[in-house]
Amino acid sequence: MTPKKEEKRIRTRYAPSPTGPLHIGGVRTALFNYLFAKKNNGDFILRIEDTDKERSTKEYEQQLLKALEWFNLKWDEGPVLSDQKEIDFGSHYIGECAPYRQSERGEVYKKYLQKLLDENNAYYCFCTKEEVEAQKQYLMSIGESPIYLGKCRSLTKEQAEELKKQGKDCVIRFRTSENIKIKFNDLIRGDIEINSATMGDFVIAKDLDTPLYNFTCAVDDAEMQISHVIRGEDHISNTPKQILLLKALGFDEPKYAHLPLILNEQRKKLSKRDGKTSVDEYINGGYLPEASINFIALLGWNPGDNREIFSLEELIKEFSLEKIQKAGAVFNIEKLDWINGLYLRKKSIKELTNLCIPFLSDFIEKTSIETFKIKQTGEEISVEWLERIIVLYQERLKKLSEITEMIDLFFVNDLNYPKELIKWKEMDDSQIIQSLETSLMVLSQIEDFSAENIQAQLFKEAEKMENKGNLLWPLRVALTGKKNSAPPFQIAEVLGKEKTIQRIKKAIKLIEHE
Repeated sequence: MTPKKEEKRIRTRYAPSPTGPLHIGGVRTALFNYLFAKKNNGDFILRIEDTDKERSTKEYEQQLLKALEWFNLKWDEGPVLSDQKEIDFGSHYIGECAPYRQSERGEVYKKYLQKLLDENNAYYCFCTKEEVEAQKQYLMSIGESPIYLGKCRSLTKEQAEELKKQGKDCVIRFRTSENIKIKFNDLIRGDIEINSATMGDFVIAKDLDTPLYNFTCAVDDAEMQISHVIRGEDHISNTPKQILLLKALGFDEPKYAHLPLILNEQRKKLSKRDGKTSVDEYINGGYLPEASINFIALLGWNPGDNREIFSLEELIKEFSLEKIQKAGAVFNIEKLDWINGLYLRKKSIKELTNLCIPFLSDFIEKTSIETFKIKQTGEEISVEWLERIIVLYQERLKKLSEITEMIDLFFVNDLNYPKELIKWKEMDDSQIIQSLETSLMVLSQIEDFSAENIQAQLFKEAEKMENKGNLLWPLRVALTGKKNSAPPFQIAEVLGKEKTIQRIKKAIKLIEHE
């Protein structure tokens, strides 16, 4: 009986370049790799592709690591996140395939480049940029693929060495077999076939010390035993080149899955100019990591039913590559806000208050574990008082950053609003004053200044009027200075009787003096 072949351990990788802030497409790639690995009890590897020495920075790398940590996407192997300003990067790794930064893997790449050269699978090319560009322009003018025509292909090793000694600029090209079909099965798109005639002999390194993307990517995937390469569809054109390199080096090729593009609402490729594409906007804009991950997971994947709310654990359980769509996924900011709002409403008021406090730094400062000081008034307030405010707006919040504009009215002495805002429909000045004076009279007589009691007493007066809004709208604006707010009864209770009466009197003066 033939022994059963041992299945290869699932190993996925996310391989970003630290050349700028992490964006939404990168997070989705990381997430799908993470979910697939965890679903299959495999490993999720973080590899830093920092061979672009001019644009790659340690600061961007640390931002990237912190962002992935914020999203709770924990890698099994890769660089270690550090808060140190000066980091000895070489000693900060977890995993047996270190180093996980391409900038530190130069000797590995040199070894494999030399192997390709020694086995005549690669060669030095001395054509100038102008010559190569002229070839491309000519080929395009006659409707052919703009490939390198192979002028230096036939150079002997001795000739190449002589030209190098003369100081001639050169690159290293991979020797692509002519007119062969390169096939691979994309786990999302099915069978893909590309003819090598459309590729030509492509450049894999500037020299032995400066390898380029397709080469380093193929070598690292092999050395790190990556079983599945899950990445954006813009990499489909790179896959045949990497397959050829892997075969030439004697490695097995991984399985490939190319994710659909993320589109804006005009169904064009999402760019950095489109809203909420940078991860910083999620972290600083008041979105929860769990809500953000939920939203990002639905960009191109669905569970096969109408469910839209998933925890990370539920996503791991439900995820499969078969449920990823081929068509582009539309980024809808309103849906993100809706999902985030659902998560905010599930928070306890204590949790929500703690999440909101950093967004209130312009208004309050901490004085002890349980107390704050209002910066403008100097008044000391308690966490419990803050909780009473925030609970009024929990159902309205879509993101934490909105809380600032919603509740600033509680932290200022004077409200600034136009006289026109206080009008309800066709009310004139005398009617507004009369309405506010009625509210003032009712509220002045209330001993139990609870929202329920305030509402009951005001409704008695409002029912005498043609329209309840004639009483309640001017009162709302007088207390909040806003068109939209929590009900005025609840606002009055939190403000307290004294401040409530003061604000009504100021509103009356505003109308009288205009």
